[in-house]
Order: sequence, then C-alpha cells, then structure tokens
Amino acid sequence: MQEEQEFILELLNPKTQNEAFQKLLSTYQKPLYNHIRNIVLNHDDSDDVLQNTFIKIFQYLKNFKGDSKLFSWMYRIATNEALTFLSQKAKMNGISTEALQNKTIDNLKADVFFDGNEIQLKLQKAIAKLPEKQQLVFKMKYFEELKYEEISGILGTSVGALKASYHHAVKKIETFVTSA
Repeated sequence: MQEEQEFILELLNPKTQNEAFQKLLSTYQKPLYNHIRNIVLNHDDSDDVLQNTFIKIFQYLKNFKGDSKLFSWMYRIATNEALTFLSQKAKMNGISTEALQNKTIDNLKADVFFDGNEIQLKLQKAIAKLPEKQQLVFKMKYFEELKYEEISGILGTSVGALKASYHHAVKKIETFVTSA
C-alpha cells in the first residue's frame, strides 16, 4: 500500500506526472480495455470508453482518497463509464440497453476483433438476459478471473452478495444455454 501511495504522489506531482502516467497506462490499459470490452462488447466503442476512462482517472486522481486500492477505483470508473456509454447509446438509438446489447451481440460475428465461435455467441446472448448487476459480476469473475474481494471493491457490494449473484447468474446461463 505504501508503494501505491508513492505512485499516486508521482502521478500528482507535475515533475513526475508524465512518466508516472505512462507507467499507469502501460500497467492498466490492457486489463481496463478487456474489462470495458466485456461490458460494451464492441472494439471501437471500447476504445472510446477506455479513452474517457483514462481522462477521468487523470482528471479526478487528486480526489482519490485511498479508501480502496487504485486498481478498484479505476475499475469502478471504467465500469461506470461503460454503463453510461451503453445507456446513452441505447437512448440515442431509441431502444433499451437490453435491445442494444442483443443488437451488438448479433454484430459480433462481423467484428474482426471477436474471435469467438457459436458457443461464445450463445454465452453472450445468455449473459445479456441477466440483470445488470449479475452481468457485471459474472463477467468480472468468469472472463476477467477477478477475486470476489476485488469485485467487492469495484462494485461496492459485499462478498456474500457477489457470490449469490454469481451463483444465480450461472444457473440462469446454464438454463438458457441448455434450452436454446
């Protein structure tokens, strides 16, 4: 934790800021992109959301209180940015976020950055049917292999509630996949 506090000071110090921010980018760009991509599904949209996420991180770092790990704080920003993006995009298209997700899943086959098969598409369709919280928990646990404690820090939910959400999500996905 001491190392993280020193790193945050480097990020805030105008003399060391550029180098520290490059280190932050090289460390977290790929995991944050993957996290965002799991939520918004589209590569180009994920890039846009990632850029907005890093802008917000840079902009609000001075307000970071250290109540959580820097990792959790940045993931919370990325999650909120991705969910806000989806909500705005759905509103702009005059459809629900669920309808937007289904449309995006249908377009995944044409996405050159998607390397999944029919089973992956079926899984994405099953996930899209879940409530938003269960989707997030499932994606973070299943795709990103985050620990419940890490997810708890990101979503601000107890570990017990997360385990229950994940369990319910798995059951619903199993039912969807075996019945479809």
